[in-house]
Amino acid sequence: MEIRIAGTENDSIVDGPGFRFTIFTQGCPHNCPGCHNPQTHDFNGGNVVDIDELFQKILANPLLDGVTFSGGEPFCQAASLCDLGKRIKEHGLDIITYTGFTWEYLIENADENNCYRELLEISDFVIDGKFEMDKKSLDLHFRGSSNQRIINTKKSLETGSAVIENW
Repeated sequence: MEIRIAGTENDSIVDGPGFRFTIFTQGCPHNCPGCHNPQTHDFNGGNVVDIDELFQKILANPLLDGVTFSGGEPFCQAASLCDLGKRIKEHGLDIITYTGFTWEYLIENADENNCYRELLEISDFVIDGKFEMDKKSLDLHFRGSSNQRIINTKKSLETGSAVIENW
């Protein structure tokens, strides 16, 4: 299986707690003004890579605490990320997925074709919401604007509503 990515970061400390391998997916429908990664918006940009290749890069770093799916918009390539995510979880690493969609939108629009629910289930945490320039804050951990939420996916799926974490 393949995925279109803008790039990777082997040992990020800004995309979630601990040392993280971050995958920047290519393609985003949100086009948020002030986006940190505008080069990831074009759905035809970046490079197509095999997820086996990405998985081997992840395994090659013994210092990782987890993997972060960022973007672009990861939910535009949910099926590929689910396949990769299952392998990551088998090796004991946690997964954080960033999205410009809201938790509620993803739950309401999940179906058997788009793999939204599966990507939510494989993620330990989701950081949701579009970046909003008027709510930008440098005081937030792992988020760019105050409207974005850190959501505990397991607890949220169990309770049926978004369970917010404060890191």
